[in-house]
Amino acid sequence: MKKTFTTGLIGLLVGWLWVTALQAAPFRTVIIDAGHGGKDVGGQWGRVYEKHLALDTSVRLQSKLRALGYQTVMTRRSDYFVSLPQRVAMANRYQNAIFVSIHYNYTWKQHVSGLETFYHSPQSARLAQAVHGSIMRRARGAVDRKVKYARYYVIRHTRHPAILVEGGFVSNTGERNRMKSGWFREAIAQGIADGIQRYRKM
Repeated sequence: MKKTFTTGLIGLLVGWLWVTALQAAPFRTVIIDAGHGGKDVGGQWGRVYEKHLALDTSVRLQSKLRALGYQTVMTRRSDYFVSLPQRVAMANRYQNAIFVSIHYNYTWKQHVSGLETFYHSPQSARLAQAVHGSIMRRARGAVDRKVKYARYYVIRHTRHPAILVEGGFVSNTGERNRMKSGWFREAIAQGIADGIQRYRKM
């Protein structure tokens, strides 16, 4: 009987810890990580470079978040190279923050398309769900590649809730044409901002 009680107590404690990890911790700073930059162009098709798309989307997101009263930090503000450890070190200097890395995808399979959001830790899963759902509502007509677990360096080593957003495939003709238009990058940025607001209220 005593053993059963202890086992049950341990189970309740583990469950409580899991739920606590998924709850949104208070935060006031959003670290915006524009993927690639400088010599690292990321995905490329002709003169369409992922590094430019990611930076433009990040700047749009920063403007929206500041209007909502958030403090923001950009890991890069223009077209220059920042290493992955440098990005993580910058992010981990801040308290009460979340981390959002913005990318656009690429594959040799030109028919592949869609938006996806990645997380690594349990504390980041709810942020990923909130942001991805909001992006899909804004980027109407986009293929939903869902929320996924991944071991990308920046989301694995950042101490805050951290996600990596892929805003479509540069290698897909249809999506490339969409992402070259300001309205699509604006939709991605607005979706991320909406999702951060949703996450904060959880």
